Amino acid sequence: MSPVAIRVAEAADAAACREIYAPYVTDTVITFEYDVPSVAELQRRIAGAYRWLIAERDGELIGYAYAGPFKARAAYDWACEVSVYLRQGLRRTGAGRALYTQLLDDLTECGFRTAVGVITVPNEASVGLHTALGFRPVGTFERIGWKHGGWHDVYWCRRELGPDPEAPPRFR
Repeated sequence: MSPVAIRVAEAADAAACREIYAPYVTDTVITFEYDVPSVAELQRRIAGAYRWLIAERDGELIGYAYAGPFKARAAYDWACEVSVYLRQGLRRTGAGRALYTQLLDDLTECGFRTAVGVITVPNEASVGLHTALGFRPVGTFERIGWKHGGWHDVYWCRRELGPDPEAPPRFR
């Protein structure tokens, strides 16, 4: 298998990201979105993310990972929520790990202190990836999301990204 190349997303990647994301929206509870976002909406999300990375193999976009705000309040400025999505059938190929490793390194370099993962469970692959990359459990919200005719639990985990400065610099 060819190596994975990681790069920063561009607006032109939105259609391929939509193609990857659509089956997660329509066929799973991995995301709680009900409707597949438009290409224009994904372009807006790419532009507004703290960081959005693309994984390519042999020139094909096979996945993406991104970080966005954890909460809107200023005291949370050093925390972010992270997500990763791969083209169907590509779990456990190293692409998710490559994306998250680069994303977490970039976030640390930018001054973020905490990355938060939010995972609909059961999802052994995602929990396993987060655990392998140093995320630790925070808790589970039971029966918090309704999708596809049932209630679903959401597992929260976090990873420290850097040291705790006494007075962190304002960076956003």
